[in-house]
Amino acid sequence: MVESKKTSPIEFIKQVKTEAKKVTWPTRQETTISTIMVFIMVTIVAIFLFLVDQSVAAIIQWILG
Repeated sequence: MVESKKTSPIEFIKQVKTEAKKVTWPTRQETTISTIMVFIMVTIVAIFLFLVDQSVAAIIQWILG
């Protein structure tokens, strides 16, 4: 059986601070570029899904008369 070691709240906070110091935060430029890329990809996917939806709707309309 594996025993779990209890960590005190103070020790936990120290560990969190230590781990937070290891985080590499993106620069403002990296964040801006990533945000722009997300908006571009969302727009492309939205247009694609719109076109697919319109195509399927047209096909169903044609089949049903």
